[in-house]
Amino acid sequence: MKKKEVMSVHVSNGLEEMEGACRATGISSSCRTGSPGLSVVPDSEVSEKAVRRHFTGEYKRRVLQESEACKGQGRVGALLRREGLYSSHLITWRRQAERGTLEALSPKKRGPKEKKIDPSLRRIEELGKTIQKLEHKLRQAELIMVAQKKIAEIYQLPLDPKEDMNS
Repeated sequence: MKKKEVMSVHVSNGLEEMEGACRATGISSSCRTGSPGLSVVPDSEVSEKAVRRHFTGEYKRRVLQESEACKGQGRVGALLRREGLYSSHLITWRRQAERGTLEALSPKKRGPKEKKIDPSLRRIEELGKTIQKLEHKLRQAELIMVAQKKIAEIYQLPLDPKEDMNS
């Protein structure tokens, strides 16, 4: 959890004309009477990263039912203010409800979709890697045999040890 920074503000008791400005900065008039001259105000900076709100399908249905029940003028606006929503939320949720899809009323997972790998493709990939390893070993064995032939030619040794025993 993030700790909030606290800053100290010096407030003089004799400035009554500054009362509106003090309230705007978060210093209430009651804090002036409590501690003469010094008060503590939490840092009101906006967080660096905004947090996206997620609404469940149940919550969306409940708000839609409440908005349909609002008959008087300004009742829907009061509902939106109370819930902290915008009218565009209601419009979008109504369209989703008309489509009749349950997934449309629940929040969707954002980001790239998870890839489903076919087991046969995975097996083919494993076999391909095995083939590459075996081909590499074969190339090494061929190089070793070529080197052995050259060494045998230089030292005039027979290539086949069985030939040496027969003669």
